[in-house]
Amino acid sequence: MNAQQLKNAILQEAIQGRLVPQDPNDEPASVLLDRIRKEKQQLVKEGKLKKKDLEEKPISEDEIPFEIPESWEWVRFGTITINRDSERIPLSVNERSRLEKKYDYYGASGVIDKVDRYLFNKPLLLIGEDGANLINRSTPIAFIARGEYWVNNHAHVLDYINEDLMQYMCWFINAISLVDYVTGTAQPKMNQEKMNSILVALPPLAEQRRIVAKIEELMPKVEEYGKAQEKLNKLNEELPEKLKKSILQEAIEGRLVPQDPNDEPASALLAKIREEKKQLVKEGKLKKKDLEEKPISEDEIPFEIPESWEWVRLGTITTVLGGKRIPAGRKLSQEKTEHIYIRVSDMKESSVSTDNLQYVPDDIYPSISRYIINKEDVYITVAGTIGRIGKIPPELDGANLTENADRLVFSFICQDWLIKCLQSMVVQTQITDVTTQVGQPKLAIKRIQEIQIPLPPLAEQKRIVEKIEQLFKEIDKLKK
Repeated sequence: MNAQQLKNAILQEAIQGRLVPQDPNDEPASVLLDRIRKEKQQLVKEGKLKKKDLEEKPISEDEIPFEIPESWEWVRFGTITINRDSERIPLSVNERSRLEKKYDYYGASGVIDKVDRYLFNKPLLLIGEDGANLINRSTPIAFIARGEYWVNNHAHVLDYINEDLMQYMCWFINAISLVDYVTGTAQPKMNQEKMNSILVALPPLAEQRRIVAKIEELMPKVEEYGKAQEKLNKLNEELPEKLKKSILQEAIEGRLVPQDPNDEPASALLAKIREEKKQLVKEGKLKKKDLEEKPISEDEIPFEIPESWEWVRLGTITTVLGGKRIPAGRKLSQEKTEHIYIRVSDMKESSVSTDNLQYVPDDIYPSISRYIINKEDVYITVAGTIGRIGKIPPELDGANLTENADRLVFSFICQDWLIKCLQSMVVQTQITDVTTQVGQPKLAIKRIQEIQIPLPPLAEQKRIVEKIEQLFKEIDKLKK
């Protein structure tokens, strides 16, 4: 139960006579009703009300929505209310634009302006006359205005024989549904006739005071409950992602799965990667500079890793290649061609969304045909949205890659492990630290190459990925 539901439940208990105990010594509501009728008769004699204001439409058994205590009475709203709508006169533009504005100007939702003279100068109940809130009821529709003020024609102005009754009626109106008393849907409106027909469960005056006091005691607690619930909801929303980050941290520190002494160590894996790069240089597929390795100092190492692991720079175990923009003055097409162009906006949830793909026109494809990304690669976004990591679905293998992302090409490494490693806070913090902030943020290829990561044995990489996926599935269940 959320705070609004709790508030609604309290108000329902109140208007059905279950919030506070009845007192047999209370003067019954029938006596209060007689006093109200006599007061209204006197106002008719004084010319402050019309005779029609004394008319009462009978209440049938079929209309009564619930049982009430014996000391209560079912009445219509108009029977116990003194309507002062007719005292309201239009406020001209000139009157509203004067410089000296001392008094509140009320509308259906509260104070909306200040005016330089007032019409009412006593507490009165205002009820919204029109607007969607008559039906939706996301905020109170009734409130008590105080001081010296005007009221515009979007709120009914209502008086009572005393303020205790007014306060009870304020809570009562905010507790009930007004759907049956509202006309129109596009522009909901509750006219005076409809409002006067509202059924009211009227308690003895003394019980009204107890009800109001109890409600006012409980509402601050409901508000505190609501704030606590919002904090809890926020924590619950954040918890899955925080858990995933913690798991990734455990994974890259070598604490998520046990080490196996039979695993080929990361040093042997690293040797294979270096040998392959040398061969690619011989074949002219890489340049000699791609073999250069910047040493990692002790100061750069953020934590200890298992003996079978190695600290390496990303450029040592991968080749970083950029994407390419289409020629100036040309645009991508939404009409399908054979050449898909993957943008940063397509890169979502460690993969690529196919919902809104765009395509390279055939005539300009030759100029960017070399700048592709394969399903075995890993992408990293390097401009605008920076540090987003993922892989390419098989059906998009060989698609053209935006200039705002780079591709990591590698061998002998588990692709899913590399993605999880690059998504960890240790790597993401490095990415943030080396991103240039002049003009549009940009992550240079050289900076990507220098990122240091812990490299486990290949067999352990696979065990880590399997464990992460198992734990992430359990965490995702928390969101449902």
